[in-house]
Amino acid sequence: MSSEPDAIRPSGFDRPDDLEMPADLVASAPQPWRIKQANPVTKLIGVVAVLVLVVAFARRDPVQWFLAIAAAIALGLWAARDLIAPVRLAADAAGVTVITGYAGRRRLPWAQVERVRMDRRDRLGVRSNLLEIDVGDNLYLFSVHDLGAEPEDVLREVLALRSASRE
Repeated sequence: MSSEPDAIRPSGFDRPDDLEMPADLVASAPQPWRIKQANPVTKLIGVVAVLVLVVAFARRDPVQWFLAIAAAIALGLWAARDLIAPVRLAADAAGVTVITGYAGRRRLPWAQVERVRMDRRDRLGVRSNLLEIDVGDNLYLFSVHDLGAEPEDVLREVLALRSASRE
């Protein structure tokens, strides 16, 4: 029995399952993939750590100060990109939206997308998986860090949305 009074609950909605969106609305809603929230936090902690280390150990050495400040600025800019543009890829029945440059976006209809695939590489005992979106003149690559999910899982979802658009 629900703790919600009958006067507040809309008629015809007995269970939370009844509140689901219709399939055609779900298919048309863009599916975004974003970075993990820990990424910019970790980078900002790195900025603080670099500055603390340089203050602690580089008393009067201008080269160490310069290198530390350059590293802190680079990490800060990298973290700022994660905060400004956390969604790296979004897909729906009409196409995909990818991030370009520092925080720009480019909308690509499915007709422009030549190929979507996984790129697997093994180097020095480390395997890297990248989602590849090929539009002829550009190749967009997304790692697990960009997507916040395994590229294989994202590939399946993107291909399902692409095939749904063809129906």
